[in-house]
Amino acid sequence: MFRSLSFAFLLAATVPLAAQQPATPDYGAALADPARPAADRDRDAVRKPAELLAFAQVAPGEQVGDFVMGGGYVTRLLAAAVGPAGRVYAFQPAEFIAFKKQYGDDQAAVDAAYANVDAVAGPFAAPAFPVPLDTIITVQNFHDLYLKPFPEGTGDKASAALFAALKPGGTLVIVDHSAADGSGITLSDSLHRIDKDAVVATLTKAGFKLEAESDLYRRPADPRSANVFDKEIRGKTDQFTLRFRKPG
Repeated sequence: MFRSLSFAFLLAATVPLAAQQPATPDYGAALADPARPAADRDRDAVRKPAELLAFAQVAPGEQVGDFVMGGGYVTRLLAAAVGPAGRVYAFQPAEFIAFKKQYGDDQAAVDAAYANVDAVAGPFAAPAFPVPLDTIITVQNFHDLYLKPFPEGTGDKASAALFAALKPGGTLVIVDHSAADGSGITLSDSLHRIDKDAVVATLTKAGFKLEAESDLYRRPADPRSANVFDKEIRGKTDQFTLRFRKPG
């Protein structure tokens, strides 16, 4: 027995490290999912969904959350990526649904279209995900926690709730519009932008560890001084992409 174990250990040690790494899933099937509407496919060139899923390290069978699902672009991708053995919990803030009925309609439509998607609603600062999650993704929404309609401290409370929602070792991926360096959260309401360093500070305070950063949506030509909805800059904003990990 000892000699067999020793041989197995020696064999493993001789295998190249790259060969021992788990292969990155092929996200082509997720992009080709026929349930995705044409409008989603038209946005793929700009939104780079395969690269985002790879950065988020989403794998089949995982339990994932889409924090503020909006119209469901990311939710549909996640549903295809985790497959029938996985589950996607698509969160829409109750405040958003109360503000605009379409948010609730969009959530209900995606929930009905995918067997592995569950709709989750509740206060923006307290998403009630029903199970511990492997990954949470939120795209262009973290700055919304600092909009004027929401009470002071909403960002800290939501960050703590996201930390609690993840399994030990789970990850949180943030994509958002870049504000000027040093501006903190001050431009969240007026320009719908947030300083990357402010996001890192808030999530670090909540217990997360910054693990990786991607230049996936970097656009250095953006002066970061215009409202993201202005027609001259909309769809061309500079954005940061961060992956945080909950210590295991």
